[in-house]
Amino acid sequence: MTLIPNILQQLKGISVHNILVSIEESYERISLEQSKWYKKTDFLCPDGCGKCCQNFEPSLFSGEVLYMAAWLLENQRETALQIADGNFPFDNGEKTCLLFNPNSSYHCSIYGGRPFICRLFGASSFRVKSGEKMWRPCKFFPADLLKSHNPPLEKRQYAEEETIKVLGAIPPLMSDLTESSSPDGETHPVREVLPNAIRHLLWIISMNDNDNPNGSPSNTPLAA
Repeated sequence: MTLIPNILQQLKGISVHNILVSIEESYERISLEQSKWYKKTDFLCPDGCGKCCQNFEPSLFSGEVLYMAAWLLENQRETALQIADGNFPFDNGEKTCLLFNPNSSYHCSIYGGRPFICRLFGASSFRVKSGEKMWRPCKFFPADLLKSHNPPLEKRQYAEEETIKVLGAIPPLMSDLTESSSPDGETHPVREVLPNAIRHLLWIISMNDNDNPNGSPSNTPLAA
């Protein structure tokens, strides 16, 4: 089920609609593949951790910044309009994501619209030059919890065979799950691209308003 039904409806018939559907399908696939991994391994992040969000700001592919903008317009419209004006909800300085809520145990204020890196961190594998799959436990995962695992996890990188031996499975391959992210492969920090993406989507929606004669834009302001 889509998390952005109204936005998709307003964008029906144009290329942005297809981009958003493709990104959402990739996110759904990540969730499905990771759920299999979690079920087999029971290797979950400690409750309320959020350390991977601190001193880190995601850089977004063009497709996922559009999805983040669409998710905000659908689910947190007031916040989206504030961001479109350059006002992010949290003042976390230059190094930490401005969508990170330090006062909530859930931390991410846009969890349903979060990007690939936030979905895959610690729960995906990658290929080295030899082509072999590798997995790294999250670098913030408490060392005592890793050591208390049976068998103990004492290394910070495991080959596929080792991962299956100690956990029973290896997480999904990152490169397989990010294929539709961006045609150019370039990424840009959230604070640099999200405001413009929200304004851009609002403009496209206004131009695609089929209730207006001759496709003329509505009088809806781009931001409150």
